[in-house]
Amino acid sequence: MRSSRLALLAALVCAASPVSAQSASALHRAIDEATARIDAKVVAWRRDIHQHPELSGEEVRTAKLVADHLRSLGLEVQTGVGGHGVIGVLRGGKPGPVVALRADMDALPVTEMTDLPFKSTVRTTYRGQAVGVMHACGHDTHVAMLMGAAEVLTSMKAQLPGTVKFIFQPAEEGTPRGGAQPMIEAGALENPKVDAIFGLHVGPGPLGALTWRTGPAQASADNLEIVVRGRQTHGAIPWGGVDPIVVSSQVVLGLQTIVSRQTDIALSPSIVTIGAINGGVRGNIIPDSVLMVGTIRTFDEATRAALHQRIKRTAENIAEASGATAVVKIDIGYPVTNNDIALTKRYVPTLERVAGREKVSEQPLILASEDFSYFQRKVPGMFFSLGVTSPDADWKTVPGNHSPLFLVDERALPVGVRALSNVAIDFLVSGGAKSPSALEQN
Repeated sequence: MRSSRLALLAALVCAASPVSAQSASALHRAIDEATARIDAKVVAWRRDIHQHPELSGEEVRTAKLVADHLRSLGLEVQTGVGGHGVIGVLRGGKPGPVVALRADMDALPVTEMTDLPFKSTVRTTYRGQAVGVMHACGHDTHVAMLMGAAEVLTSMKAQLPGTVKFIFQPAEEGTPRGGAQPMIEAGALENPKVDAIFGLHVGPGPLGALTWRTGPAQASADNLEIVVRGRQTHGAIPWGGVDPIVVSSQVVLGLQTIVSRQTDIALSPSIVTIGAINGGVRGNIIPDSVLMVGTIRTFDEATRAALHQRIKRTAENIAEASGATAVVKIDIGYPVTNNDIALTKRYVPTLERVAGREKVSEQPLILASEDFSYFQRKVPGMFFSLGVTSPDADWKTVPGNHSPLFLVDERALPVGVRALSNVAIDFLVSGGAKSPSALEQN
């Protein structure tokens, strides 16, 4: 009886869909065939971008590579969007909704230590220091896969019931402002107006596996700066001044109690980290001041606001108790990456069709942050992850994102191309629906 009811519901859903189930299946097969044809091109793009990385706000070469490719496909192309952002617009042969796919383009100030034949040897100056530049977070793969998805979807332009916007974003690593917000302010989600947006990120995980999460998925990230001012004196006469190094040490310890003793971590995981302390020039001089910098990570706005207040109170009161002062500055960074619940639930089956049900799973909360979250504040969005670890390695122990030894098994790239192409197609075929259908609810 249940199977008959499901069959009836399936028939009703297909009948109501803008594109028939048979036509949708044909599009899915076309995606697979087109992805296989361009696999070598995607790998070549990835290696070229990897060998020529560019820091946040400097993505000139990468943006040109992307724009030239999109123009070669005959797409409407906008450049210089919110910096070096590039947008390609593919208008399908049939009317329908607008879906956006996003990839970030920037690299990190990391000196590559892999033995890849196309490893980066680029050097630059970052914040006054000579550093290497590396795609240590996998953005090279994001760009290559989205370039591939653009070619795949363009090949079926006449059958597309709607429009696809390909958003290539600069400066994702450029906290606290990032590159998404400037692109939004420049109209990236308008003309035509985007109905939903999808994005992915590579990282350690079983090769070709896709993971997702509804609701809060990645943390907000705020930059923390504390300046403790004491009174300089000779190191042999500490009572002649106020030692900001000792006070700063007490502040660091005090900050640890905010999460461990003042926050209900059962409700919302949080982190307060001091990543650098600078003060003094030699051992026999107690300096006048100490600078501390760190990061604050949370998963909801109430906790975020409470942490800001408690950090300020803790630092200022500890400093005052020692006769010093503390000035706390918090730069509001990326919001929580919050996957639209209905949208994500609807397109999990798409991921399962792409990777196989056994390779699709729900991911835990991630305390890293993403400025994809800014797009999600404007339109429903889904951000998911792609595993890129070779089967010969243990994905749980391999060097991860931001490591100079981060490696990508390029056999995962076709999965990413297919995943991006399929969520776009399925969104358009559904007429822009983001909620589970009656069939899916049963």
